[in-house]
Amino acid sequence: MSVLSPVLQPPEVKEYLCKGERFIKWDDEMEILDITSIRDTRVGRFAKIPKCQKLREVFNLDYPHSTFLLKTLTIVSGPDMVDLTFHNFVSYKENVGKSWAEDILAIVRNPLTYNASRYTFLEKILVKLKMQLNAEGKIPVRNIFQMFPADRKRVEAALSACHLPKGKNDAINPEDFPEPVYKTFLMNLCPRPEIDEIFTSHHLKAKPYMTKEHLAKFINKKQRDSRLNDSLFPPARPEQVQSLIEKYEPSGINIQRGQLSPEGMVWFLCGPENNVIALDKLLLYQDMTQPLSHYFINSSHNTYLTAGQFSGISSPEMYRQALLAGCRCVELDCWKGRPPDEEPIITHGFTMTTEILFKDAIEAIAESAFKTSLYPVILSFENHVDSPKQQAKMAEYCRTIFGDMLLTEPLEKHPLKPGVPLPSPKDLLGKILIKNKKNQSVCGKRQNSLKKGRNVEPEIIEQPTPVDAEDTIWAGDVAEEEPEEEDEQLGNLDEEEIKKMQSDEGTAGLEVTAYEEMSSLVNYIQPIKFDSFEVSAQKNRSYVISSFTELKAYDLLSKFPVQFVEYNKRQMSRIYPKGTRMDSSNYLPQMFWNVGCQMVALNFQTMDVPMQQNMALFEFNGQCGYLLKHEFLRRPDKHFDPFSLDRMDVVVASTLSILSGQFLSERSVKTYVEVELFGLPRDTKRKYRTKLTSTANSINPLWKEEAFVFEKIMMPELASLKIVAWEEGGKFIGHRIIPVIAMHSGYHHVCLRSESNMPLTMPSLFVFLELKDYVPDAWADLTIALSNPIKFFNMQDKRSVKLKDATGERPGTQRNVPSAETNGVPDSAGKRSIPPSNGSTGAAAFARGETVLEVMQMAEPETATLAELQQMKRFLKLLKRQEKELRELEQKGSKRKEELLQKYSVLFSESVCQGGKKSMIHVRKTQKKRRVTQAAVGTCANPVEVAESVDRRLLELRERLELDLVHLRQEHHEGIRRKKEQHATEQVARILELAREKQGAELRALRDMAESNIKDIKKRLEARRVERIQALLRNTSDKAAQERSKKEINNSHIQEVVQTIK
Repeated sequence: MSVLSPVLQPPEVKEYLCKGERFIKWDDEMEILDITSIRDTRVGRFAKIPKCQKLREVFNLDYPHSTFLLKTLTIVSGPDMVDLTFHNFVSYKENVGKSWAEDILAIVRNPLTYNASRYTFLEKILVKLKMQLNAEGKIPVRNIFQMFPADRKRVEAALSACHLPKGKNDAINPEDFPEPVYKTFLMNLCPRPEIDEIFTSHHLKAKPYMTKEHLAKFINKKQRDSRLNDSLFPPARPEQVQSLIEKYEPSGINIQRGQLSPEGMVWFLCGPENNVIALDKLLLYQDMTQPLSHYFINSSHNTYLTAGQFSGISSPEMYRQALLAGCRCVELDCWKGRPPDEEPIITHGFTMTTEILFKDAIEAIAESAFKTSLYPVILSFENHVDSPKQQAKMAEYCRTIFGDMLLTEPLEKHPLKPGVPLPSPKDLLGKILIKNKKNQSVCGKRQNSLKKGRNVEPEIIEQPTPVDAEDTIWAGDVAEEEPEEEDEQLGNLDEEEIKKMQSDEGTAGLEVTAYEEMSSLVNYIQPIKFDSFEVSAQKNRSYVISSFTELKAYDLLSKFPVQFVEYNKRQMSRIYPKGTRMDSSNYLPQMFWNVGCQMVALNFQTMDVPMQQNMALFEFNGQCGYLLKHEFLRRPDKHFDPFSLDRMDVVVASTLSILSGQFLSERSVKTYVEVELFGLPRDTKRKYRTKLTSTANSINPLWKEEAFVFEKIMMPELASLKIVAWEEGGKFIGHRIIPVIAMHSGYHHVCLRSESNMPLTMPSLFVFLELKDYVPDAWADLTIALSNPIKFFNMQDKRSVKLKDATGERPGTQRNVPSAETNGVPDSAGKRSIPPSNGSTGAAAFARGETVLEVMQMAEPETATLAELQQMKRFLKLLKRQEKELRELEQKGSKRKEELLQKYSVLFSESVCQGGKKSMIHVRKTQKKRRVTQAAVGTCANPVEVAESVDRRLLELRERLELDLVHLRQEHHEGIRRKKEQHATEQVARILELAREKQGAELRALRDMAESNIKDIKKRLEARRVERIQALLRNTSDKAAQERSKKEINNSHIQEVVQTIK
């Protein structure tokens, strides 16, 4: 349990960092830099070097033996990826900057730096105040007013309560403002009445403290997930919580007595033990050994842009920032460079955006690719360079700059063959993969020379290298280019439709042919034009990828959601914004994650809601850039439709109460909070909003409203909760997006983030969150009875006792109640999994049978095995239809079972209600009629008899329910058995049919092979006859002898031919 044993420890700050080191700062002065604002640290040639000639002379930069690069340190900070500040330092000693850069970046990348507790952020305020001292070494009161500007009078009152000076020109001695005094100041400035109410409801009445027994009960009931198993996750015991009291209780006497005061309760709820985030999810906790197609991959679109898509600045720095933020797929729009240098460039074609050199972008990627994550990086090339010379130069830059990081050959265990899955992220640690069009043929000699390390000279390459068909080697199925088909499709569209399609795709549809040098770099990410889901399933090639605009992808997922999910299980897809988003806005990625799309590329320079959601989700799993998809989106035996209402394995219900806020705004304004759920389309109500606060109070606003209930979250692994605080006029304050599976139940402080997902020091919300399993209202009573029958019948017994007490009679002996028994059809009954289509090579061998016969003259076709026959398309189609029939039969049985249970649930409820009504009627009659005759009394219903009647009725209904369930199960299983027998017969018939077809094909192949062999034999024998005759003519000049010898040779040739053919 996290409250007792936190999973993560705060980042370690090494001693030499605290003591400091002598540096020269050669640009503008600054005061304090928050560690959360640091984005990168750089040393050596990657650090910023002064351009001013005077500074260069001071540091001897132009001196040949200068050691300046060994002393440089650049710290990059900023509120987002675009607005960056470079802080440059020069140490007095060599390699000091390197140590500082590594250890500072390690602190920045620690998960608790961004997900610290509420109290850690409050501590930052005290540290900052103590660092901003005046000339006398004191804390100016003016700084405290600037730190808490919302209400100056409240700040003055809080300072007075701590016996501190409160004048604007006054100053406070740091020794008079230690941590306990600072806590008292905060308690007076921001009182917490809502926590006082929580404290009062969980401690002894009339006692100003909470004992450790009560604190343990509070932790187990409120701060612990009720779904946890007590054996695996033991509840907190009183002796265990003593350490928490010692940590947070300000009074020493209370600590000795094991008691917690209301103030101690406030700091306990602000501590790291009550973080709203499940901290273990921030670590690398997922399985990273599955194929690449089983992961969501953090992806960027037009990574080089810093603003809009039509005009703006392009910068190599954006590649660094995207990769440092965890992005694992960046995009490079490559265009032909102009003379005389002819250096390839990166820009957004046909727009007014600036250009950057391709080489500069590659160097930036090489420097930052694996600085924060070692998992593979994918470079998505949009290649418009139609010059073979410049393409060769691009390939050479990739090889020389990336070096061993570049993956140029497929792994031995994962060849580029149909049916072979992609390698895992773990297999590709530290590797860079190229996504670029692959030419239809690659010269084997050229590849071998590149493997041996021979450099390509771009200057001598003017034309594409001609390829001889005999010299080619097979390097996997190539990415097809289908210009004729594409032209044919465009011919069927009118001019407006063509323009619209081109505007949606942008320049992505204008890529040029990839020449040999670039093609040789492509392996596992080969882009092709998407044809259909059926064709992709038939080809079964996991190493090809198709890209879709958001509009095309939305059209596919709305029409073919199940097929889209199956496609993404096998191979990857990339979604990118439509070309008309000139402002670099983003689409919502959730809808494409719901069908398993791996690369949902967004514009990283725009921090809108889609980008906020993307950054919030990929912050988990060690911020490695890869998130394992739900098993429904990975397993071939699971079929998932995001628009379906089918039951999931895990469905949760969530309840969120917004209780209060702390330091929400720098102004005294009214505020409100919005809560939104991102998930599947069939989830329940998605959006809620609190009312505006009654007063303009942004320091500690309170909301006393009903809880926000998300009754049914179908697949919590795909759902996330967004909480946003707003000012009255609609000004953004802060937000937080948290995955549902990473949330803790209980009372928590939610520290808000900026629009760029940066932690905000001051604003926070205090909430109560409850997560539990979803149970439909109609089944609530029945669920209690089945899960805990003793408790259910005890409640009935108590009801009976109350009825008997109402009549003044003592209850009789306790009766034995039979326990409830659950009956139902097993979920696994009758389910059949389709054999994987990528597990056998027999079908592929048969498809290539004619080619094998042509190459291997005397080879006989192998006998088809049963497994190979079962992999054929027609048999798989039969299995798919049969599986659908069994699934429909299962659904029909489940529906009948639910209807039966619903029927008896109503009968149970009616019986209990009728019993209760009869007893109440009897009580009212006895109150009104004080005098009744003995006969009248005899005719009135006795409450005890009513209760016993109700019990008998319930017992009868229970027995009938059990019998009906047994009959229903028997009928269902009989139907399943008959259907399976029918399916087995169909399968045998189909196997025999396929075997006959296979036999016929093999016979035809043998016949063709025999005819071909006979022709070859005749040719060889004829050639031998001609050679013998020619030798005879050279050896003898006697014509008579020549004629006799020719006749003998011809006769022997005829006999040899006949003998050989027989």
